[in-house]
Amino acid sequence: MDKSLEKSLLVWLKSQKKACGWFLKLSVWCGILSAIALIVQAYLIATLLDGVIIGNGLLGFGADSAQSTIGASDYLPHLMALIGLMLLRAGLAYARERTSFEAGRRLRQHIRSAVMDKLTRLGPAFIKGKPAGSWASIVLEQVEDLQDFYARYLPQMTLAGVIPLLILIAVFPINWAAGLILLLTAPLIPLFMILVGMGAADANRKNFNALARLSGRFMDRLKGLATLKLFNRGDAELKVIEKASEEFRSRTMSVLRMAFLSSAVLEFFAAVSIAVLAVYFGFSYLGHLDFGYYGMHAHVGPNANEGLPFSLFVGLFILILAPEFYQPLRDMGTHYHAKAQAIGAAQALMTLLEHPDPQPTDSVASDTRLDKIESMLAQELEVFSVDGSRLLGPISFELKQGEHLALVGPSGAGKTSLLNALLGFLPYQGKLLINGVELSSIDLAHWRRQLAWLGQEPQLFHGTVRENVALANPNITDEQVWHLLEQANIHEFVRTQPLGLATAIGEQSSTLSVGQAQRIALARALAQASQVFILDEPSASLDSVSEQLLTLTLNRAMAGKMCIMVTHRLDQLDRMQSILVLDKGLIVQRGDFATLSVQAGLFQTMLHENTESVADIELAAVEPQSRVDIQSDLIPTSNSTEGAAQ
Repeated sequence: MDKSLEKSLLVWLKSQKKACGWFLKLSVWCGILSAIALIVQAYLIATLLDGVIIGNGLLGFGADSAQSTIGASDYLPHLMALIGLMLLRAGLAYARERTSFEAGRRLRQHIRSAVMDKLTRLGPAFIKGKPAGSWASIVLEQVEDLQDFYARYLPQMTLAGVIPLLILIAVFPINWAAGLILLLTAPLIPLFMILVGMGAADANRKNFNALARLSGRFMDRLKGLATLKLFNRGDAELKVIEKASEEFRSRTMSVLRMAFLSSAVLEFFAAVSIAVLAVYFGFSYLGHLDFGYYGMHAHVGPNANEGLPFSLFVGLFILILAPEFYQPLRDMGTHYHAKAQAIGAAQALMTLLEHPDPQPTDSVASDTRLDKIESMLAQELEVFSVDGSRLLGPISFELKQGEHLALVGPSGAGKTSLLNALLGFLPYQGKLLINGVELSSIDLAHWRRQLAWLGQEPQLFHGTVRENVALANPNITDEQVWHLLEQANIHEFVRTQPLGLATAIGEQSSTLSVGQAQRIALARALAQASQVFILDEPSASLDSVSEQLLTLTLNRAMAGKMCIMVTHRLDQLDRMQSILVLDKGLIVQRGDFATLSVQAGLFQTMLHENTESVADIELAAVEPQSRVDIQSDLIPTSNSTEGAAQ
């Protein structure tokens, strides 16, 4: 990984730690207090051992029972203090673990919330750029992999500098040689960690990419399992999944190999450093080394004796602290893979969170609101994809209250792109005015509450019928829900279910037909009491009966309201006040159905290609009232359609 990129990712990670609150600092203070208690504990242990071995002689050797009893009672306060310190350290360790976990939990909650909010702002046009499995990997696995960085690595970085310093402060005043040994050998561990870290972050990043590819491929193949079976591609796709799984296994083992290698080498350097210190004290007590003490201050401790260069207390105290001196550095090495793991995860997260929103940032926080939508005006409007490519425009059109506008044209003409811009999911340039106010200056949440959206693939969520209909307005009553279902011509079906409104809807609407799902989605759209209808192929994939029921309901609901509809069904356009014919992102024709149907051009070509679907519509210009009568003949009455549905 590029060093500048790794540095920027690390800076971004550290900038997020404010989400941990005061728990991160509390975790550090628990570690520092535990280290101070450790130094006092080492002092008490060295004092007890020095007193037992040197002060009173070895109990039972050269001392009578009375002296032994008196000597033991002298150290009773030390024993009680030692037990108290052990309990205190246990409590501090528990508190540190709890506060560290809470810091990481708050951070994960903050990042996950930020990711979900960002995806909501970017919208479906951006999300469709990656498989669902890749987004699941980012939202779940990659956010989870930030836990140890904040809960363990960041606190340990502070403790790795503070705890050794406290021990050096305790050691140097009584033996400068031992302090010098500790000071000179300590950098070996961070040095090796730096060498390991050069490749660890890149290995973790590749591991995350492999996981995202595996998740995306598996999710796509699982959703398209029926298609793969029908085209006899099951065995071939199994090999693709197997190859992706093997890549992920190889990446994972590479990361684990690096983690185990680093831990082993850190333990080796720490053991060698402690051994050097032990050898120094051993040869000093044997009289082969005579340096490191401060002359008259060499014999410190409660039972200093003149036969040794320095008291037994000094050796015991420093040797007890020596492993604890290296322990914070070893812990930082152990948690160092958490840093590499977090850097690998942060790349996708930072890229996503720093991606520019479709609308300017101030539009999201704007308080501009519209009580009644009376007009929509587009002037030299251009719509762009999330990567900056122009999808539509420049185009201009105007729509007033109660008017209905149809967008037609071949696939890729830019029809759905215009709808995504109106929904706030794609960036645009030019003017898009709602009641004379620029859309980018209107509060998007308020604007979307004025919209009733119905697409060609309705998304119903796993839950009850009532929960899906009341998605935009959870406070509506059961009576209102039944009324909406009746408007959508689906109430009879729901009434036949044993649980009624509590009828469960399976994943991906598995318990419903396409027509039933579309009509429940229509009831949900009607529940929002919107002023503008945005329809994207609402009758696609429907049989004729379901299409007629849907059309009937929409015609009633849209009366007197503004509507923009994308459709390939040209037989539905005779009630539209205006039709825009799009091709390659530009308007090539505009007018009403009667005008365009007799005018040479793309619309007439498309109309002839759909002769079968418009067989009952006169292609010649007819009176508007006659066209209404024709359309009325095509749409059955409510009773007849319900009977047909039954």
